[in-house]
Amino acid sequence: MIVVSNSSPLIALSRIGRLDILASFYGRILLPAEVHQEVTVEGRGLPGAEEVRNAVWIEVAPQRSHTDPLLEQACRGLGAGERGTILLAKSLPADLVLLDEGKARRIARSAGLAITGCLGVLEAAARRGFVPDIRQTYTDLLRQGMRFDIGLLQASLARLGLPKL
Repeated sequence: MIVVSNSSPLIALSRIGRLDILASFYGRILLPAEVHQEVTVEGRGLPGAEEVRNAVWIEVAPQRSHTDPLLEQACRGLGAGERGTILLAKSLPADLVLLDEGKARRIARSAGLAITGCLGVLEAAARRGFVPDIRQTYTDLLRQGMRFDIGLLQASLARLGLPKL
């Protein structure tokens, strides 16, 4: 399975000490150079930087081909990491893209890419028993300064049959 990630799922999972879930689920994660730069160089000393740098299962992958000019144009308003993630995923093509930002998710979806984000990964981990207390995990994300729409967190808990935060 080819999985490409943007920085936010890596950082969020690192902040709560659960980057390992990605290795358990997918075995290998590919990053565009822009995301690797953003997390490990520009983010030096921040949560996720060392974890991503030291994870042997995370690899930097070059974009394989030129992409559709319309997709490149659609990605112009995105950050470099989001744009690189979508373009790399489309060029491979990837089986799954890890993205949290709403605009990037809409563009990726319209390009025919399958997407999930940090909350989707954590929800799947809870269903498989990798995360014993998902409510606490969501609280930990919020306490670590991760900005997630509370409505998304509540909807996830409802799908899992759990009470609201």
